[in-house]
Amino acid sequence: MELEPNFDATQGRRDSIPDADDVYDQDEELPITDLFDDTFVRSHSEFDSFDEMVAASPSTADSANELERVAHREWDEFVAETTDFADERALVMAARDHWVTKRLNLG
Repeated sequence: MELEPNFDATQGRRDSIPDADDVYDQDEELPITDLFDDTFVRSHSEFDSFDEMVAASPSTADSANELERVAHREWDEFVAETTDFADERALVMAARDHWVTKRLNLG
């Protein structure tokens, strides 16, 4: 069985994808709790919010606004132990994908 690509249909779908500038303004500040919203955090961890996750980390941070208090290596280990992700990079990339999906009303 040979599949024949439908280039017209593919082009139509590609044309309907908005430009990056229509989704996000580079000058727009994106609060960290918008990126790591409660739905995302609940789906991928034992926590109800990103603030709760940061507060539970091995640091003196009490909320997402204090995330810089968490040492990088400790944060990576904490993410691996308490989420569905191997490290911070995987967590951030998944959160980004979740945010874009939500922003484009795709999910």
